Amino acid sequence: MASATEAPWHAAFPKPKAQAEFISREDTLALFSSAKPGKDFILVDVRRTDFEFDDKEMLNIQGGTIKNSVNFPAHSFYHIREAVYDLVKAAGVKTVISYCGSSNGRGPRVAGWLQDTINEKGDDSIKSVAMTGGIKGWAKAGEEYTSQMVGYEKEAWETKPDGCA
Repeated sequence: MASATEAPWHAAFPKPKAQAEFISREDTLALFSSAKPGKDFILVDVRRTDFEFDDKEMLNIQGGTIKNSVNFPAHSFYHIREAVYDLVKAAGVKTVISYCGSSNGRGPRVAGWLQDTINEKGDDSIKSVAMTGGIKGWAKAGEEYTSQMVGYEKEAWETKPDGCA
């Protein structure tokens, strides 16, 4: 976390021109049964320091993540946004759903940066959105949500503070 004299990480990058649109976790969950993950939509987990592997088994993400998500940390996303666009375009993905801890900062910022790139390309076939409530909202919403997670650990979500810079 930035101190009073230290600028936040995102101050090094331009603010997104596009205002992030949001998709609810309910609508995101519905996509798992009505659309094809990785083709019709892709989930982008933009956490960095709060997206860590556990110490015992380097295969498990602490607390878990939503199935079929890719991890592109927000802190480096601005530099790779055009490559991400190219990958999404080549795959024919229609919707990119970004999320962080609570989708109050990083998730919407990344969604905005990617939407800026989409707009600059003049592409109306792809939409970039942020998921309301982030992974914390998803993990605390009940079994129908947690069943769509890999590495879900209930205890991890009971101790995580709110907030998402």
